[in-house]
Amino acid sequence: QVQLVESGGGLVQYGGSLRLSCAASGSAFSINAMGWYRQAPGKQLELVAIITSGGGPKYGDSVKGRFDISIDNAKNTVYLQMNKLKPEDTAVYLCNARIGIGIGPYYDYWGQGTQVTVSS
Repeated sequence: QVQLVESGGGLVQYGGSLRLSCAASGSAFSINAMGWYRQAPGKQLELVAIITSGGGPKYGDSVKGRFDISIDNAKNTVYLQMNKLKPEDTAVYLCNARIGIGIGPYYDYWGQGTQVTVSS
């Protein structure tokens, strides 16, 4: 069993910064990719940023140049540094990880979500 635990959301003013963290815990698992999606009220789920094992990061167009994703493999933790935040960044941010347990296939796991609200 694998769990993703997120932290770091909250309320911030326009132009401010926040840092999200997501830690994967469990036993005998391997991570193929970790990243963040977001969902605003009435809108579809949107890719924010993702980083793959052995690959580079990928960002959604709306956050390029403002957000930075990084991973600490020793801690199985992914971070999202969000700078120059705008009201349109307001959403529930969901951590996603593609994880394999033992020699089994990879499956997608999701965190519980953390609210980010940017005031104008």
